[in-house]
Amino acid sequence: MQGRSAATKALALACAAHFLVLFDVSVMTVALPSIQADLGFTPASLQWVVSAYTLAFAGLLLLGGRLADLYGHRRAFVGGLSVFTAASLLGGLATTPAMLITARAAQGISAAVLAPLALTMLTTTFPEGPRRTKALTIWTAVSLAGGASGNLLGGVLTEYLSWRSVLLINVPIGLPAILFGARLLARRGAPRQRVRLDLPGAVLATAALTLLTLGISQAHTHAWSDLDTALPLLGGIIALAAFMVVEGRFAVAPLIPPRLLGLPGIGWGNLAMLLAGASQVPLWYFLTLTMQDVLHYNAAQTGLGFLPHAVVMLLVGLVLIPWLMRHVQARALIAAGALLAAMGFWWQSGVTPDSDYLTGVFGPAVAISFGGGLLSTPLTTTVTSGVESADAGAASALMNTTRQFGGAFGLAVVLTITAADTTDTPAALADSYGNAYQAIAVILLALAALTPVLPALRDTQHTVRR
Repeated sequence: MQGRSAATKALALACAAHFLVLFDVSVMTVALPSIQADLGFTPASLQWVVSAYTLAFAGLLLLGGRLADLYGHRRAFVGGLSVFTAASLLGGLATTPAMLITARAAQGISAAVLAPLALTMLTTTFPEGPRRTKALTIWTAVSLAGGASGNLLGGVLTEYLSWRSVLLINVPIGLPAILFGARLLARRGAPRQRVRLDLPGAVLATAALTLLTLGISQAHTHAWSDLDTALPLLGGIIALAAFMVVEGRFAVAPLIPPRLLGLPGIGWGNLAMLLAGASQVPLWYFLTLTMQDVLHYNAAQTGLGFLPHAVVMLLVGLVLIPWLMRHVQARALIAAGALLAAMGFWWQSGVTPDSDYLTGVFGPAVAISFGGGLLSTPLTTTVTSGVESADAGAASALMNTTRQFGGAFGLAVVLTITAADTTDTPAALADSYGNAYQAIAVILLALAALTPVLPALRDTQHTVRR
């Protein structure tokens, strides 16, 4: 076990990297109307400002996790953050939709290296038990706050500067972080013996996730039997099948080592993580549109509207979860959090143009965020339990893949049941967005129903195995 000072620095760096990654998942949502007006996005193509990031992120996370395992923490961190910073600069200077989407995809690629590295640093620094749970609690709270504060800061920057500033702000943050990470990790995480990376597996995984999401998103404007919908779905299924064959028979260093699949928390835990992710990204997307299109908030007011989400998630994660994890099974907390969040989304579905802030935003936000904060750390603990250090990067990448793909996939699915158009009246938009919130509530009910098959974990059951 490393010294407490080194462990604290590793925790701080891991939290900072993951905050930046998740901050950029949500920071763009409040700016979407401004981006649409400035660059000429159509309503159907606007989702790709969000999905280009999350799909590249999800599709390459498995490869990104192995990079940290095989080539060391320092190289992965410095390389990943350098690309992320450069892509942020490109996106901030974008003059066309294609240029912005390309920059967002490049951000997602680099985030696919940073996100599993952040969790790997924690799971290899802190052994299973109360210390790891405390570290994961802080990491999860910072992650949740990153998503919520992205909306808050994005709204303020968009209103008083420009939507471009929500990307350009990463440059002065990223440059010193690169230098700090290079210095801190200089003598840590030495590269292992070089092993050929599973590039075919990474390409097939990315193709499968992208095509499946594209096919479902096309169902928003085309019939399921239409070739524009059916062909991407068929291609995604074929790519997924090919990925499974390559991983099982041909990969020298598979992105998902077969020994991981035998762990009790990996299979069902990642399915639960996918459902949890499918509720998060649609929340930021539709709540942003609700506040601006239905309640007529400006960008700054919309950003401030997300403040309760950040505050409640932080309070639950930092104050309640450490105590609850010592007394209540993780799967019970996941179920309770999913049910509470589902109630919040159902409440949110009743918003109308006449709703005030307390009943139309604040009340549902407290329920949604309390439930989300309640389930996040127990779910992360479940998915990472029993994983050896040698596989920490792969397990972290798999967990982040399911969560991020869940976000993009969930947004595409929920979009198919809405009929919103920016020319609709506020009342019609409220009805359409209300359908979206009810769909998210159903996703969370499915998550709650899944919890009985998850491993029964509690902090007092963990043992130190270093």
